[in-house]
Amino acid sequence: MNVASHSGTNIAVLLAILALSAVTMVWLFWHFPIITSVVTLAILAALGVSARLARLIETDMPDMQGGKQTF
Repeated sequence: MNVASHSGTNIAVLLAILALSAVTMVWLFWHFPIITSVVTLAILAALGVSARLARLIETDMPDMQGGKQTF
C-alpha cells in the first residue's frame, strides 16, 4: 500500500512540474514571442549538438573489459 501511494505522489509531482513548465513557457511566449523563440531554438540546438558529441565520444571510447572496441 505504501509503494502505491509513493508512486501516485511521484506521478502527481511530475504532472505538476510539467504543468508549471508549460504555463511558464506559454506566458513567456505570450509576452516575449521573439526572444522566447530564439532562446528555445538555441537550447534545442545545444541539446542536439551535445547529443551528437556524446554519440561521437561514445563510439571512440574503447571497451573497458577486453580493450576491444565495439561498434
